[in-house]
Amino acid sequence: MSETSQNSQNSVKYNEGFSFNENKSYLKISFERIAFIFFVFFILAVIFSSKVILLSVKKIPEIKKVIKKENFRSSILDKDGNILAKSVPIINLGINPNLAINKEKLLISLKLIFPNKNFQKEMYGKKFFYVKKKISPKKLEQVLLLGDKSFIQEDSIARVYPNGNLFSHVIGQIDNDNNGISGIEKTFDYELTTSKEPLKLTLDKDLQYLIKEELLKSRDIFQNIGSAAVLMDINNGNILSMISLPDFDLNKREKISDKKYINRATKGVYEFGSVFKTFTLAAGLQYNVIEPDTEFRDLKKRITCAGNSISEYDDKIPSDLTAEEILIRSGNIGSVRIAEKVGIENYNEFLKKIGIISNLEFDIQEVGSTQIGRWGKCKLATVSFGHGIATTLLQLSKAYSIISNGGYDITPTLIKKDRLKRQRILNDNLSETINPILRKIVSTKEGTAGFANVKGYEVGGKTGTADQPSEGGYSKKKINTFTSVFPTSDPKFVLAVMLDEPKANREFVYHYRDDRYPYKGNWRNTAGWTTVWVTGQIIDKIGPILATKY
Repeated sequence: MSETSQNSQNSVKYNEGFSFNENKSYLKISFERIAFIFFVFFILAVIFSSKVILLSVKKIPEIKKVIKKENFRSSILDKDGNILAKSVPIINLGINPNLAINKEKLLISLKLIFPNKNFQKEMYGKKFFYVKKKISPKKLEQVLLLGDKSFIQEDSIARVYPNGNLFSHVIGQIDNDNNGISGIEKTFDYELTTSKEPLKLTLDKDLQYLIKEELLKSRDIFQNIGSAAVLMDINNGNILSMISLPDFDLNKREKISDKKYINRATKGVYEFGSVFKTFTLAAGLQYNVIEPDTEFRDLKKRITCAGNSISEYDDKIPSDLTAEEILIRSGNIGSVRIAEKVGIENYNEFLKKIGIISNLEFDIQEVGSTQIGRWGKCKLATVSFGHGIATTLLQLSKAYSIISNGGYDITPTLIKKDRLKRQRILNDNLSETINPILRKIVSTKEGTAGFANVKGYEVGGKTGTADQPSEGGYSKKKINTFTSVFPTSDPKFVLAVMLDEPKANREFVYHYRDDRYPYKGNWRNTAGWTTVWVTGQIIDKIGPILATKY
């Protein structure tokens, strides 16, 4: 074989071998690359598929969240542990219009979800506005399903009041920065924001509800513009119920500036009228200038002092009465005669002792101050039957408690405290003398408070009917009050009820608690025909609770 042929053969073999080896290496590299690329695409497909499935299940687009830091406040509870105020997490939903995809479309969608709201001005005039504060989960879900990036979700803390209006004047309000601005929320602002322990009050939710219901009914019957009631433990000053109407919903956080919403139980200052006659008789007994059976003869129907006339409210009151009968029949002239025996200095001192003309420290800051002016002969005469002096229903409740509880000083309170040692400030037998007389005002036909004679509770008390002062004198508008103490044989509670500007109701049918027939057609706008009736209804409702719980 020639050299050329041999070389050609070698070349073929070489080429054939080279070609085979080269093809084998190329196929191996291509397979590995394809497998790697396939694996990458498979992983990406799994990731995107998972995301699609997750979004399809969730159905709620993500929106921007903002956490708003606010002070947390401890809860406020009633005496039984019922929540009166509580801080809870909430969601406020807002919009940044600049981020809206389509403003017109968004406005239409919002109108369908919030039919009573119109966001047109806000959408085109503001950089941010709230759609809904404290939005419900259902509404929030409806909004988020719109899928608009302009929504901003704000996680916050809100103060909620489960009972709405029921404790409005006592609990008070907070501002938008969660600072207390009235009531318990203001007085105990530091404690509520620094302690995790709840603040427990002396108030009873059940009693509060029942008393309010009867006050609301009185408004329908006597058309009064307002009312108030204080129920207090006569021996320790614990306030079980305190109501002032009209009231307001604490959950709305509205600024209250209208004077009709004043706390009539603590802040409102009124001339209460004949309820002061109890103080006049008690002062006479305290300073030993009279006894219950001391006789006052030839009492005139009308007297004058500094040119002003003082007369009896009822001409049928006898001219000869004992000191006890003067209080039972609510005699004006007889009360003046008793006060004259007591004297200005002693009477002033007595009113200070029982808290009528002393500054009252209380658990809320909305407290009025007694207005009396300068003492003199005529001032003594008018104060003896409750005119020429204006005070609060809370002070009235304190005074009746001291007179009826054995003469022990008490401090009205809304906060549960350890019972302190009591101090007697009046004669030890004063209450034993006064309480049976208060009982006769309710239980006898000569008394003025028969409608409060609820069987089984030994109710005693005193009525008060007063004309309200006006420029240059007095108007025909009334303040009708009844302060009751029960049971008079062993006093435990004082209940003071006041109606502001009640009107006589000639169509209302009074049902007596004894065997007398119902009475219709009353024209007398006095406490005996208005406030006493309401008090009787209240004691009917709350009596069983008091008997079993206290």
